[in-house]
This record gives sequence, C-alpha cells and structure tokens, in this order.
Amino acid sequence: QVQLVESGGGLVQPGRSLRLSCAAPGLNMSYYSISWVRQAPGKGREWVSCIMRRDGSTHYVNDVKGRFTISRDTAKNMVFLQMNSLKPEDTAVYYCATDPLCSRNFGSWGQGTQVTVSL
Repeated sequence: QVQLVESGGGLVQPGRSLRLSCAAPGLNMSYYSISWVRQAPGKGREWVSCIMRRDGSTHYVNDVKGRFTISRDTAKNMVFLQMNSLKPEDTAVYYCATDPLCSRNFGSWGQGTQVTVSL
C-alpha cells in the first residue's frame, strides 16, 4: 500500500489560516484522487474534501465550502488543503487518503496531523 505523509497542522486562533500538505514519497500522486478526512475528539471520521485525478475537479463538505481549498502541485508531487477562517469546530486530526474517483472508498492513509483552533 501507498504510505501518505501529512504535515502543517498546529495551534491557531479562530479566524486564522493553516495549510496542510500531503506527500507520498516514491509515488506519483497525480495518478490518484486524494481526499482529506478529519476526526474530531470523541467523534468518527468525517470526509472533508477531494480532488479528482482525472480532471482536477474539487469537492467539499458543506461545512467548509468557501473556507477550505484543496489543490495539487504536480511539480512538488503534493496535495494541499488551505484552511481559512478557521473555527473551533474545525479542531481535529486531519488525514489524507487515496480515494478512487472521490467515491470515499479510501485506500491508503497517512498518520494524520493535528489541527487545534482555540484562543
């Protein structure tokens, strides 16, 4: 299986921004659709966003539309999640995962990166 690696999490105040990164050393990520999934404390995993391999189209859960942007940098072989106007309820561990056709049939996962939004 592919091993993904997330980075970029941290502690930020409400209203601020963070950019998460997802890398897959030794793998051409442009061959994969990639999703971001989060898990808040005491809750199940929640799909957040996906970027399609085929056409680069992007998809978001309603809660983050207009605030989060998923993108791909093929030169860097990475996928990003730009998170703006962060809210306390965005606090979670964020994972990236392979997701064929953005169907939420997740394949390989990373270890996750913690995002905490708090004063």
